[in-house]
Amino acid sequence: MFVALTLAVSLASVAEDPPAVSPTELVKGAVANEMKSDDQPVKYMFRQRKETPTGSQTRLMVETRDLIAGMVVAYNDQPLNQEQRQGEYDRLQRFLTDPEELARKRRQEKENSERVKSILKALPDAFLFEYDGTEPGKPGVGKPGSQLVRLKFRPNPRYDPPTRVEQVLTGMEGTVLIDPREHHIAAIDGTLAKDVSFGWGILGHLDRGGRFHVDQTSIAENNWSIARMDLAFTGKMLLFKTLNFRSTEIYGDFHPVPAGLSFAEGIELLKKQQATVAENQSGSSK
Repeated sequence: MFVALTLAVSLASVAEDPPAVSPTELVKGAVANEMKSDDQPVKYMFRQRKETPTGSQTRLMVETRDLIAGMVVAYNDQPLNQEQRQGEYDRLQRFLTDPEELARKRRQEKENSERVKSILKALPDAFLFEYDGTEPGKPGVGKPGSQLVRLKFRPNPRYDPPTRVEQVLTGMEGTVLIDPREHHIAAIDGTLAKDVSFGWGILGHLDRGGRFHVDQTSIAENNWSIARMDLAFTGKMLLFKTLNFRSTEIYGDFHPVPAGLSFAEGIELLKKQQATVAENQSGSSK
């Protein structure tokens, strides 16, 4: 099916004559491949910079066979001082010495992963898609030089979200970019066209105009990762708590790490990298 899908998209001019394969089938193929990508054996170390209205935080992250280990290396683009570095070392050490802390982290990662998978799985059913042309891949979005298919989407009125996680999709519209050869989602941009309530409005709601944008890029052969994520939502949660969430996350500097890296080994790798950053900073300040 994937071979036929690729040929149909690559040989047709989307702007003038849409491919024979339906937009929904194109999305289904990409979603199926994204789900399989979670099981890739190659693990990476990378940087994550998260910016919010209160400032920025840069973390060094490493994927291990167990969990993802992360260490803050800068606040507002300023490297940590010695006291802050020690605080990060102590925090990571608690994961190794306190089984409850490690179990809590494992549960959080599992819950986050399941939420992402729920959203991905829902895409083909939650939206109605139509072709909207093509555009080339570029650094940070798809694979440079590839031809991406652009689809417009709007809520499917027949979609009934199974949980509150998927409820947000019922008010979302926007565009998605798909690489038909790699079968990956290169970008998705969605805006809430209406208020979305949770639990009949008792648990809360998200306001119309909320937006999310996610870019994915190829970091190695058959390996893609998120490169950027923008979120901007307002609303209310649990009746009275005002929600105003805005953030931008940028991911980069991907490097493969040894296969089978344990969580403890990942922490040691982070410490070594942090020590190198501190040493370089100290040397440059002299």
